Amino acid sequence: MKPAARMPPDEAAGVKYILMDIDDTLTRDGKLLASAYNALWKLREAGLKVIPVTGRPAGWCDLIAREWPADGVIGENGALAFWEEDRPGTGRLRTLKAEYHPNAVKNDHPLLGRVKERAFAEFPQLRMAKDQFARLFDMALDFAEEDPVLPLSAAERVRAIAAEEGAMAKVSSIHINIWIGNYDKLSMAERFLSRRFGWKSGEEDRQVVFVGDSPNDEPMFARFPLACAVANVQRYGNLIRHLPAYTASKECGDGFAEIAETILSKRK
Repeated sequence: MKPAARMPPDEAAGVKYILMDIDDTLTRDGKLLASAYNALWKLREAGLKVIPVTGRPAGWCDLIAREWPADGVIGENGALAFWEEDRPGTGRLRTLKAEYHPNAVKNDHPLLGRVKERAFAEFPQLRMAKDQFARLFDMALDFAEEDPVLPLSAAERVRAIAAEEGAMAKVSSIHINIWIGNYDKLSMAERFLSRRFGWKSGEEDRQVVFVGDSPNDEPMFARFPLACAVANVQRYGNLIRHLPAYTASKECGDGFAEIAETILSKRK
C-alpha cells in the first residue's frame, strides 16, 4: 500500500464516486467522528457521489439514506440499497427508494439458526448484535462491539462454522455477518452504481474510490484500483490477502477525512 498522499492528481481528477465502510472507517469506538462527517459533506458539495457500503442493518440504512449527505447506501453486506429521489412537483419533498439483491434470503431461515447454535456452543461469550432487530437478511454476531471482546481467531472460527453449514460470512471490525445467498458488498455496489448512475464496469473502474478497514472490505479492495484503507487496516495482518492501493496515515474517521482531503486537494 502506498500513502494516500501519493495518489496522482490525474487519478484524483477522474474520481466520481466515493464509497466507504462505516464502522472504524468513519467511526472510532462506535462514534461517528466530526472530521469524517464533515468530509462526507465536502465530498458531496464537490459534486462527488457519496455512498456508504456497510454491514449495518436495513433500519440504520433507512436513516442514513434520509439524513446523511449520501447519494445512497448499501447495507447488510450487499443485501440491499436505499436512496432518495425527488418527488416530481413537490419541491423539497423526497421519497425513499429500495432495491434488494435478487439472491438475498430473509434471516429467519433455519440454516442461520444452526450456525448460531454451533457458534454459541463453542463461544459462550459470543452474543447477537444489538442491532439485529433492524436486520432483514443477515445475522450479526457481536465479538468486539461490546464487552467482552473476543479475539479475531474466534471470529474466524465462527466464519468457518458458517461456511461448513453452507452460509456466507464475513468478519468486520466488530461483527461476524452471516447470510444465505451469493452476494457481497462488491456485487451490490457494482449493481447499484450501474443501475442508478450508469457506471460502466471495466471502462470506469478508476472513477471509484472505496475506503475501508477490515476483512469484509477485501472484495472492494481487490476490485477497485484506487481503493484506500484507513491506517487501522494494519490490525488484520494476513487476514486480508488483497490490500488496497493506498492507505491513510491516520486511523478510523480521521483517516477517512485525510483521504477525502487528499482527493479534493489534488482535484484542484
